[in-house]
Amino acid sequence: MGRIHSDIKAWLQDHNRGNLTNSGSVGGGCIHETFLIQTDSGGRYFLKQNYQTASDIFEKEANGLNSLRVPGGPVVPEVFLVGAEYLLLEDLQPKPRSQEFWQLLGRQLAQVHNQVNELFGYQENNYIGSNSQLNTWMQNGHDFFRERRIKPQLRMAQKQSLLQTQDIRKLEGLMAKLPELIPEQAASLIHGDLWSGNLMTDKRGMPAIIDPAVYYGWAEADLAMTDLFGSYPAEFYSAYNEIRPLAPGYRSRYKIYNLYHLLNHLNLFGREYLSQIRMVLAQYT
Repeated sequence: MGRIHSDIKAWLQDHNRGNLTNSGSVGGGCIHETFLIQTDSGGRYFLKQNYQTASDIFEKEANGLNSLRVPGGPVVPEVFLVGAEYLLLEDLQPKPRSQEFWQLLGRQLAQVHNQVNELFGYQENNYIGSNSQLNTWMQNGHDFFRERRIKPQLRMAQKQSLLQTQDIRKLEGLMAKLPELIPEQAASLIHGDLWSGNLMTDKRGMPAIIDPAVYYGWAEADLAMTDLFGSYPAEFYSAYNEIRPLAPGYRSRYKIYNLYHLLNHLNLFGREYLSQIRMVLAQYT
């Protein structure tokens, strides 16, 4: 049995969920330890633990999950208990994808993106991976992407000497041209880190989403992440388009949006992502 935080055992007993009988480490956690735990009353839960991470990282993840739980949206795991060192969630008990998985996901994500706000940002700062994500409200999407997304990552990269002067100049030049390259868009509720690894199924094989980096931003930026590490199939986009029509040329803008995630990966994992960043910059400078 894995090392399970004492708060978890106490919560299970206090809420008549039974006594912990089994816990097993499961894969997929890039930052945290992850466990599937079971009780003698038949309960099953998914647990994230980390004794060395930021004290609010699990609270921010829980808030993001709760924000994404919208009518007509994908399945989002229920949050049972959150603390500085753990997050206890519903075990989705994933099954093979249903036949209509991608069509369902397209329509459901469109419903998430249909939740709009007057301002860009979020009620609090949160995290993208283990890096801070700044979400202070701004009126303009171009300003928000430049000031709250690209510039903080640029500062982190500069501190670690991960970018050369010419890289920085090209990136700043691209940011200056954003209004010419990215059309005006509403501030939509977005997952914020929607690569294929954060897409799951529930026990019926229906779409489910996990590990968000939630904020109100460009919906196209969420879609761009679906094409960064692997790609979603055509039927996903067709179904999305039924609910929320896609703007002309939306795919041509993916690389600009994904600069944020490439810079974040550069800061988290090192120079192996530098060549991809430079390829994007070369197309626009």
